[in-house]
Amino acid sequence: MESLLPLIISLVSGAVGGNVTGKLLKNLNLGTLWNSVAGIVGGGLGSQLLGMIGMGGGGSMDVAGIVQMVASGGVGGGVLMAVIGFVKKAMK
Repeated sequence: MESLLPLIISLVSGAVGGNVTGKLLKNLNLGTLWNSVAGIVGGGLGSQLLGMIGMGGGGSMDVAGIVQMVASGGVGGGVLMAVIGFVKKAMK
């Protein structure tokens, strides 16, 4: 269970990051469901990528590690949601 907890934290914070980005950037908003889906994917990817370069918390379950996981997941989710929203808008 401890090995899944960092992933779950990253995915949930990615979903939150995707929805916050959708609310802030209304012209790129995909709707709550798709903001969440893009955020979950982006949160997982962002956390993994930042973890590879030593900035994603590294799976440590101390306060600093959890904060890093939440931040990397949220940023990754927000960035991917914004990119998908931009591409969708450009295709119209």
